[in-house]
Amino acid sequence: MLELEVYSHDILIIGAGLAGLRAAIAAAEVSKNLDIAVISKVYPMRSHSVCAQGGTAAVMREGDSHDLHAYDTVKGSDFLADQDVVEFFVKRASVELVKLEHWGMPWSRTEDGKIAQRAFGGHSFNRTCYSADLVGFQEMHTLYGRALAYDNIGFYDEWFVTSLIAEEGQAKGVTAIELKTGRMSAFRAKAIIMATGGACRIYRFTTYSHTATGDGMAIAYRAGAPLEDMEFVQFHPTALVPSGVLITEAARGEGGYLLNSKKERFMEKYAKEKMELAPRDIVSRAEMTEIMEGRAYTGPDRPYIALDLTHLGEEKINERLPFIREVAQRLIGVDPVHEHIPVAPAAHYSMGGISANIRTATPLPHLFAAGECACLSLHGANRLGSNSTAECLVFGAVAGEEAAKLALSSTLPSLPSDKLREEEKRVFDQVLGNEGGERISEIRRQMMNIMDDKVWIFRDEHGLAEAVKAIRALKEKFRRAKVEDTSRVFNLGLVNALELDFMLDLAEVTAFSALNRRESRGAHSRIDYPKRNDTDWLKHTLAYHTPDGPKLEYMPVTITKWKPVERKY
Repeated sequence: MLELEVYSHDILIIGAGLAGLRAAIAAAEVSKNLDIAVISKVYPMRSHSVCAQGGTAAVMREGDSHDLHAYDTVKGSDFLADQDVVEFFVKRASVELVKLEHWGMPWSRTEDGKIAQRAFGGHSFNRTCYSADLVGFQEMHTLYGRALAYDNIGFYDEWFVTSLIAEEGQAKGVTAIELKTGRMSAFRAKAIIMATGGACRIYRFTTYSHTATGDGMAIAYRAGAPLEDMEFVQFHPTALVPSGVLITEAARGEGGYLLNSKKERFMEKYAKEKMELAPRDIVSRAEMTEIMEGRAYTGPDRPYIALDLTHLGEEKINERLPFIREVAQRLIGVDPVHEHIPVAPAAHYSMGGISANIRTATPLPHLFAAGECACLSLHGANRLGSNSTAECLVFGAVAGEEAAKLALSSTLPSLPSDKLREEEKRVFDQVLGNEGGERISEIRRQMMNIMDDKVWIFRDEHGLAEAVKAIRALKEKFRRAKVEDTSRVFNLGLVNALELDFMLDLAEVTAFSALNRRESRGAHSRIDYPKRNDTDWLKHTLAYHTPDGPKLEYMPVTITKWKPVERKY
């Protein structure tokens, strides 16, 4: 084998979504002498962040307060969020919103020219800033345009990162394949930031883009960084049936109703005060209960709930929810001005991720993590809508600043040649060169079916144990899986195989962590342990990679101001 070409940079950022771009800008602003590289498997404007629709939460008005936003977030988390992280976040979110405004973000406006804010589930104040229903798309354009203005930020677009190189207890670099040539190279850096998004492609019915496969989580996990709270998966109540495309919570924030087949606004039974604007875990469980008890509409793909926007009127829908109208018309031929939109809960967000502290540093020195791939435990057991884009901005900026400070005081590491050869052999001999008879697409289909059937909204011991066993059997099958395309140039079959390898690890950790948490809290709902148990389970799950599967440890939740109480809406 030829020696891998090695690229050297001060800072490597893996992922070019909201968190990755914000990190690059923050690092560039610390010093113009830092050499910053952003590696992404897609062009930045194709990152899954463009799919964010509803808005970004921040305290911007008289009558709201940082303490109020913080308490809403802590209560929404079912008291599993680390409260020091939450308090830092809500203060910094307001600053980030103003920065975006100064960089040209086209926010929707009130009549007096202020940034408009709308209602979102679990928030006690209308604090979700929005740009119609295209906030992620507009934020990405704003940040990408800003990043291009810095001479010291460079992009490696359509490069697929396959491993994190760690030695002597320190992250030193990565290996990556340039998709257009199929050539593997190595990158070394003084500091590395993971910003690769969440893991919900392990499910079949999901709001995720096909490229959002949680790679960074699995890569960090294999290199020795623990994954935290992976049992907590958010199910969004309104995904379009049958495709799973997101129908933003803003549709309910603007006044939409959820109706069962009896045309009842059934949320009155489950969250009398908040109704359709209860937190997502509560609304999703309510919908699933209606479905399971036979009060849903019957569809050719799956039972569904009706989302009714007809009373809002055409003018308001065109002003506030134009993309939702377009999606419904184009994908299923439904015009929400006149007809109900068929929706059902779908896997939407990973509350868990690479364990990181309030400064985004992971337990693996020189590795930082930000955005959905990270778990600073801002969201605990359940995230409030519109806190995710704010998290990407706040902690993307923190990661960039912290990585820059570390890079300015560090020297470039050398990469161990044996580990580079080992990774090259794994990718090209063991995966691409495998002559087994198993099919990648079939293993992926089976994994997604297991997750949808056994690790969905309602869980129990038997189903979770079966899921762990079945996923481990699929991992064995993967060892005999053949990539049909044996070429090197733009081999998406190889990319799909490597992504599946990562997803199988993440599915195993998710199911195993859920099996071992014997309580119900937030998005983790155990029908055999229906109550929240603060005596035994007010703690975070940490999963460490071993050859035999995840090894679990636990650590306490940080509580500053708000003691856990019963969560009612």
